[in-house]
Amino acid sequence: MYKAILFDLDGTLTQSGEGITKSVQYALEKLGMEAPDLKELEVFVGPPLLEQFMKYANLDRETGELAVRYYRERYSTRGLFENQPYPGIPEMLGKLQKKGYRLAVASSKPEKYVKQILEHFHMDAYFEQVVGSEMNGGRTDKVQVIEEALRRMGLENRRESVIMVGDREHDVLGARQAGLSCVAVSYGYGTVEELREAAPLQIVKSADELLSFFG
Repeated sequence: MYKAILFDLDGTLTQSGEGITKSVQYALEKLGMEAPDLKELEVFVGPPLLEQFMKYANLDRETGELAVRYYRERYSTRGLFENQPYPGIPEMLGKLQKKGYRLAVASSKPEKYVKQILEHFHMDAYFEQVVGSEMNGGRTDKVQVIEEALRRMGLENRRESVIMVGDREHDVLGARQAGLSCVAVSYGYGTVEELREAAPLQIVKSADELLSFFG
């Protein structure tokens, strides 16, 4: 039986695509590159930012790091709050908390930003721990974030009681690497095909379905 739930942030708790894609567009333009429409840039929602810039724009590491700095120029002041919780999420978190689940956030986004977003939307009180990546580029792989969350919660040796919830394949795969099951949400930024290929324990379509999964 599950006792603790780790949640991804972007695409799982909040609809953050606007702020992320506009900040990516800003960074690409500052690099002198053509920035495509925002829909195409949704591939940046979820994965580690540096890796995605290098992969998407075929950048070397140094240029990729510059792109991340440009991205943060806009994201830290505007993009952070071009964002909103998905329908039913705060209510679902409150009910899970009342049922006695231990809740935490495990995101590849810098921890500083994750905490600011949760506080802005008054959702920080639901979570025992909030874990993200480091501003210097450390702890960006999902499995590293999950491992840090388990460490902070004292659950490294009770993995069978912990489950991950996310919207992209790297959430599912990171959970599997850490020895956890994962429930995927299809309302986020991952396609159903992507999620099916990653083979989570279950795919749910809404916060209500997710709440039903946990009884």
